Amino acid sequence: MTLLVAIDPGKNKCGLILTDPKAGLVLEGMVVPASGVVKKILEWQQKESLQGIVLGNGTSSKKWSELLGAIAPVQLVEEGGSTLRARRRYWEIWPPSNWKRFVPRGLLLPPGQIDAIAALVLLEDYLGYQFEWLGPPSF
Repeated sequence: MTLLVAIDPGKNKCGLILTDPKAGLVLEGMVVPASGVVKKILEWQQKESLQGIVLGNGTSSKKWSELLGAIAPVQLVEEGGSTLRARRRYWEIWPPSNWKRFVPRGLLLPPGQIDAIAALVLLEDYLGYQFEWLGPPSF
């Protein structure tokens, strides 16, 4: 299995996902402090070969690109509007239940940080297809 990582970079925290692009699956997703990104990616790389890293071109992406390029090939992608798209994508993956299902999705805010979903949106835009995220959100 060859894996692909996607990152929604930030100065203090980053959204990070590990995916199997052939199966179209998100294997892990999390929001980590910026100081923990490299450590987590190296942990994943020890388990399985990384095909590459998809990195949003926003906040501090130049620094991240240089740092992560030593681990795997880095592809910078446009991240404009990714936070709003991540909100919509969150509710597609985990549809609202109870009374929330009657509220227009545009008015609902996901419960918690969505940086990992933003990383997913960046990857899906780059590859041109959607991934399946099994299980509950882990962030």
